[in-house]
Amino acid sequence: MAERPRDLAERMSRRGKPDDGFVRETFTLPRPAARAKARAFLDRWPAAGYMSKVESWRELPGDTIEFTMRRLKSAD
Repeated sequence: MAERPRDLAERMSRRGKPDDGFVRETFTLPRPAARAKARAFLDRWPAAGYMSKVESWRELPGDTIEFTMRRLKSAD
């Protein structure tokens, strides 16, 4: 069975990464829910205080968006 891109991405994300001080969360949601989730994330951890942002995103079939949000670890 061929490996799906999502499987490869998850496997690569488990590799050891240098600690850059950021916490990242990846979501896969329908477009309207993705927009709402990103807004809620930025409301909870404002960019001015936590350097929060949408770090990456891509469109998937079915009007679904996969995106990664990041924020400073100091927010924990």
